[in-house]
Amino acid sequence: MSLRLALGALATLLLAACGGTPPLPTETTVDGARTPTAKTPTRKPNVTLKRGGGFYKDDGPADDIPDGLDDIPDAEPKWEPLHKPATKPYVVLGKEYTPNGSVRPYKARGIASWYGKKFHGQKTSIGEPYDMFAMTAAHTTLALPSYVRVTSLQTGKSVVVRVTDRGPFHADRVIDLSYTAAYKLGLINGGSGQVEVEAIIPGEPASTTYAQTAPPARSPAEVDEITRLSARMALEERTAQNVVSNGTPASGIYLQLGAFANADNAENLKNHLTRELDWLAEPMRVQPGAGIHRLHLGPYASRGEADRVAEKIRTALGYKPTVVSR
Repeated sequence: MSLRLALGALATLLLAACGGTPPLPTETTVDGARTPTAKTPTRKPNVTLKRGGGFYKDDGPADDIPDGLDDIPDAEPKWEPLHKPATKPYVVLGKEYTPNGSVRPYKARGIASWYGKKFHGQKTSIGEPYDMFAMTAAHTTLALPSYVRVTSLQTGKSVVVRVTDRGPFHADRVIDLSYTAAYKLGLINGGSGQVEVEAIIPGEPASTTYAQTAPPARSPAEVDEITRLSARMALEERTAQNVVSNGTPASGIYLQLGAFANADNAENLKNHLTRELDWLAEPMRVQPGAGIHRLHLGPYASRGEADRVAEKIRTALGYKPTVVSR
């Protein structure tokens, strides 16, 4: 009788062990400690993110990434009216950009980065909200909107994206991709990667390739407008720098982050840099005057203080803003 009771008790214990909660798997944290993690379904793709890569500080994937990113189709090239304000010359962090006034051949290699939740839903340079899960991109000079094929030089994968925004304003980058476009190219893990970017001319065969040569000549009207605006911006820049160097009182010293002929583009840069340079303590303001909308940061108590912040911006983005006084 006692033997049967002992066997019964043992069986009961075994059943209880099998029916209980299994021990949780563990994962290693950054500091080497091991903590339990629950094995629950996730909606995020199987990626490992590295901070300090090609996406912006404090940016990254959304908290809830939808399934099926691999199934999102590429952008479909088609002729679209260009966004006129996006064709005007502009200056960002002391560098002048002259956007294309038409869809034309383009081919370049460089580093691609991506931007995610920090910019999701914000207005792009053509006025549309940015969707990190759509197949879009940002470029400094390509016509908006237009289409490009982006090929990863590491993986050989290619995607077609619609260019809807300006950027990236980093010295070492050629294009900014949406989260989905970067994911499909295999660039999420490292944050950035070497790519080839080639313009797509709607209606031309997909096999058409373009040599890395100068684009077609601009029309006389384009040349006149670009020359006029570029000259005016250059004069404004030189005048502003001369005012500071001639000993203007320190109370009116600012950093000029950008200059645009269009007010919306100045506001767009303000929103972009406010998120990207979120460590800045001074406010940014758009200052209109003489047909130019300037994005100013400050004021600063001295030229030395302004120079120190300008150098921090150069370290972060590769370009240094101009010190001005008003």
